[in-house]
Amino acid sequence: MKVSLPSIAAIATIAISGSATADLLDDVISSGTLRCAVVLDFPPMGSRDADNNPQGFDVDYCNDLAKALGVEAEVVETTFPERIPALVSGQVDVAVASTSDTLERAKTVGFTIPYYAFENAVVANEGVEMADWEGMKGKTVGATAGTYEAIWLEGKVKEWGEGEFRPYQNQADVFLALSQGQLDATVSTVEVAEANVESGKFPGIKIVDKAPMVPDYVALITLREEQGLINYMNLFINQQVRTGRYAELYKKWVGDGEPADLTIPGVYR
Repeated sequence: MKVSLPSIAAIATIAISGSATADLLDDVISSGTLRCAVVLDFPPMGSRDADNNPQGFDVDYCNDLAKALGVEAEVVETTFPERIPALVSGQVDVAVASTSDTLERAKTVGFTIPYYAFENAVVANEGVEMADWEGMKGKTVGATAGTYEAIWLEGKVKEWGEGEFRPYQNQADVFLALSQGQLDATVSTVEVAEANVESGKFPGIKIVDKAPMVPDYVALITLREEQGLINYMNLFINQQVRTGRYAELYKKWVGDGEPADLTIPGVYR
């Protein structure tokens, strides 16, 4: 059967148009709104000011991303365990929520390159005798369920074969339990530990030591199949660093000093 050139061209046009469906990046731009899941009990990354408005590094990062896209930012408060369900259920478009880039999570959601890196500290109740991180052995410890810190801490309790690990729904509950003596110690990011000790909201807690954990690289996340949006956010993170905005936000929310390097020699370029 002979097919004319115009017919072949028409078939090709139909095939291309049929496969070129809109993705989430297009949807966000068309809607005029970027919905960001942000954890707001995790200062200085996310919290609420005296007027109950969202504030913090992650809040500003969401606003910056929305501005780059030419849309309005909508901050949707979530807890740490709610970040991925909020994405999967379509409640949010992205999560700017200090999410550790684990291989297990990558089976469900799509990660960008790191936009921040944390080191971790051991925080204890002042009534507990503890000289360093190994003093947690045999103690009652806890952290927010599903977080990098919780996974590490629960693993240490199993390795030691003594003590107790307790998971909590959110960071505020962990520090409240620590302040009230229900926990002997926890592990949290240095930034959060310092912010909570200085805030006075959780009296009777102290920073004991650095935890011997590898840096916790965190990324922006969206649906796993949304490669167009992931590519855009990768470039956005790159430009946040090279324009100096990353350092500016670090100084604003964390303090003086150099922000953590987001590259791993021989891996990220």
